[in-house]
Amino acid sequence: MTNKDAVIENPMIKVITDALEDVKAQDIQVLDVRDKQSITDYMIIATGTSNRQINAMLDKVREEVKKQGLKPLGEEGKGDSDWVLLDLDIAIVHMMTASARQFYDLERLWAGAEQSRSASAAHHSPEVAHEHFTKLNKEQQ
Repeated sequence: MTNKDAVIENPMIKVITDALEDVKAQDIQVLDVRDKQSITDYMIIATGTSNRQINAMLDKVREEVKKQGLKPLGEEGKGDSDWVLLDLDIAIVHMMTASARQFYDLERLWAGAEQSRSASAAHHSPEVAHEHFTKLNKEQQ
């Protein structure tokens, strides 16, 4: 695992992190996962303060990488989800609320640390996360 400043040697990663910073994303982390799996080189995780901000983060990253000629492969969780994912091939960008980020703890998962969550938690999609946090928010009201 590494912070975003250590991966600036890849210009596309800088484009992505700059785009996230432009829309005030918090706690941006870049994880070099090349030695852990083969689906991507980097996992980028950023926190948004609301679903609206998370969607703005998604839009901004998508816009900036397209300007560089990179076409996103896919996205998940758009709308009012607590977790949005953008697959850019070289990087997968996870944009999450603080509560979703704490619950899923992707940094720990990709750092190779022993998993302390239930096995089912690792398989939640952004849609399942949205359902979980919507229910949690209703219970707290």
